Amino acid sequence: MSEGLLARRVLVTGGDGFLGRGLLVALAGQGMLEALVSLDVREVPAERRLPGVVYQAQDVRDPAIAGTLSAHAIDTVVHLASIVTPGKGSNRAFEHSVDVGGTRNVLDACVAQGVRHIVVSSSGAAYGYHPDNPAWITESQPLRGNAVFAYADHKRQVEEMLAECRAQHPALAQTVLRIGTILGERVDNQITALFEKKRLIAIRGCASPFVFIWDEDVTGAIAHALGGAPAGCYNLAGDGALAIHEIAERLGKRAIDWPVGVLKAALSVGSALGVSRYGPEQLDFLRYRPVLLNTALKERFGYVPRKTSSEAFDAFVAARARQGRPVTSS
Repeated sequence: MSEGLLARRVLVTGGDGFLGRGLLVALAGQGMLEALVSLDVREVPAERRLPGVVYQAQDVRDPAIAGTLSAHAIDTVVHLASIVTPGKGSNRAFEHSVDVGGTRNVLDACVAQGVRHIVVSSSGAAYGYHPDNPAWITESQPLRGNAVFAYADHKRQVEEMLAECRAQHPALAQTVLRIGTILGERVDNQITALFEKKRLIAIRGCASPFVFIWDEDVTGAIAHALGGAPAGCYNLAGDGALAIHEIAERLGKRAIDWPVGVLKAALSVGSALGVSRYGPEQLDFLRYRPVLLNTALKERFGYVPRKTSSEAFDAFVAARARQGRPVTSS
């Protein structure tokens, strides 16, 4: 495990995404960097721009990114750009071109320009959703992201690319964060949509545990990486996990235990009618969730999440209540 490098001149891809905005606020607020550049495919409106941050509209697939790194003498790249929740007009080829092709382009640019360190937001999904996953997954577990899930498959491909780059270009240090389910005060996604339902979906015989990480702990871990923490691959999750029935109890709701065959049929019908965000292919996503162990994060990387999985969930529920959008049963 190599020692990390202290960042001075940082470029963030996906700078106008959910994590990117939070990270820019944290880094700009520290005032420790000589340069902080935000790259995003969208132009950032003037009213949302932070002082001390250089904003540039550029696609991660653009070969001219190498020139951008050179122009700002970048020594560290934080690569956050990826498609987490595809839009209605999206397709698998486009998502692959951004997630995998975009990462390859950024890596090539980093190598060409002599960037010293790249921090990449990966995901626990890279391990895949499999019945033989261990109860707690460590970083030694093989990456088997399921081909049927674009996000998991692309994260696996990206990590294979990163491993190849580590072997061929050891001068470029890598910090790869395999992130668990992110919760925060303003998080809205497929997972939080599950918790908003009147009755939660449970699969008979499956605990379906979730490991959560608070969004500020994600930005905190990235900032820690930029401050000289040891490079490497780390699971980024809070301590502990919550099973679906525990989550239902905290929400004051019931979790209905569905037989696998019945649920698969129901998801098929719901998906065909357009009334469900989930199709039958999502069944493994619901029952074989990778449960991330964060020992290496705390002991080797040196970052201890401020919120456990349980505390992150409770904070999310409390935030929704303050916003007048409660997820608890009335």
